[in-house]
Amino acid sequence: MISQLIFAIVFVGAIFLFYRNARKIYRNIRLGKSVNRFRNTSERIKLMLLVAFGQKKMFKRPIPALLHLCVYVGFCIINIEMLEIVIDGLFGTHRVLSFMGGFYDFLIYSFEILATLVLTSCILFLIRRNVLKVKRLNQTELMNWPKTDADLILITEIALMTAFLLMNAADFKLQTLQTAHYTIAGSFPISSSLANFLPDNSDSLIFIERFSWWFHILGVLAFLNYLPISKHLHIVLAFPNTYFSNLKPKGKFENMSSVTEEVKAMLDPTLPPPSAEISRFGVKDVQDLTWKNLLDAYTCTECGRCTAACPANITGKLLSPRKIMMDTRDRLEEVGKNIDRNKSFADDEKSLLDDYISRAEIWACTSCNACVEQCPVNIDPLQIIMGLRQYVVMEESQAPASVNAMLNNMENNGAPWKYAQADRANWTNQ
Repeated sequence: MISQLIFAIVFVGAIFLFYRNARKIYRNIRLGKSVNRFRNTSERIKLMLLVAFGQKKMFKRPIPALLHLCVYVGFCIINIEMLEIVIDGLFGTHRVLSFMGGFYDFLIYSFEILATLVLTSCILFLIRRNVLKVKRLNQTELMNWPKTDADLILITEIALMTAFLLMNAADFKLQTLQTAHYTIAGSFPISSSLANFLPDNSDSLIFIERFSWWFHILGVLAFLNYLPISKHLHIVLAFPNTYFSNLKPKGKFENMSSVTEEVKAMLDPTLPPPSAEISRFGVKDVQDLTWKNLLDAYTCTECGRCTAACPANITGKLLSPRKIMMDTRDRLEEVGKNIDRNKSFADDEKSLLDDYISRAEIWACTSCNACVEQCPVNIDPLQIIMGLRQYVVMEESQAPASVNAMLNNMENNGAPWKYAQADRANWTNQ
């Protein structure tokens, strides 16, 4: 009963802690401005199934995609066994679902194969990051915590899968020894081989099995509460993020509704004034972004496919689309903590622009959409960059000289070039 009570307290506490952290993330995302991404339900469901569930865009790089698929499918399916572990923990039973007979044997058999695939894939991922040093996984913005975060999660998954197989190995050997409470159940293709390396003493085997059981369940609950502070939150958010994707053509830029209303009112005095006072044109801080931009920031996997495809980054410029998303998330977390401390946001004299993202970064962007095309979960760094640019141009009039020259030409000549409109077709005479 003491063991069951401890398990119940730990389990309920972990779920409550996750719920509390999830509510903060939801609150932070709701700080963003409204945007309508609720229409075209059938198209959105199809996109979510293809991109998030089917991982369609991952397979542009087949080797890491296959490894990721093993981890993704394996870890998700293996955690089905959490149902049995929770029931056993609460009621003091052991392998309570074994009444399913042959189907239960099939499940355990499948879990062991998948656990081995997860274990192997995580080891290979660690080698790619730390031995082969793949460039996109070892760039400047990943130094310190982001790199530690990625390694930590891989090591944790390796430890969890090892504990799972060790638990089954000890259980299998206890079954063969006909130890009380360990009824014959399950099929163990991998752990039955590991059992040969375990002691023959029942007490030692029970200790190994119980230790591995507790390590596995506590590890999974700790992993659950690690998600909100980790890039691995994409395990949960990839599905809503792809569902709420922008369904319009990637090259299409939307007019700012606030500007459109102002211009219409200027051109036609009979129209009613703009519906609301405009507090700011463009984006200076995270509160000026839409909730979808903020959801993007929390969903970012930090995989670096966007940065690897970015022509500005490839040519050595400061811009890294991955860093744009990481900086947005960091600033949003800072704003959230500010609200937690002060009950509402208190001006901290900081902003996303300048304090997190520099002007050199936003003006290095060619707006080619390569980052958007490459992202495996449909994140859109370009929308954030364009919002920051709009603020700099429309609120501060501080665009680079080359951009100001282009805007002047557009105003005076109707084209980005310095030639008069009457001379624009002269090149055809040469």
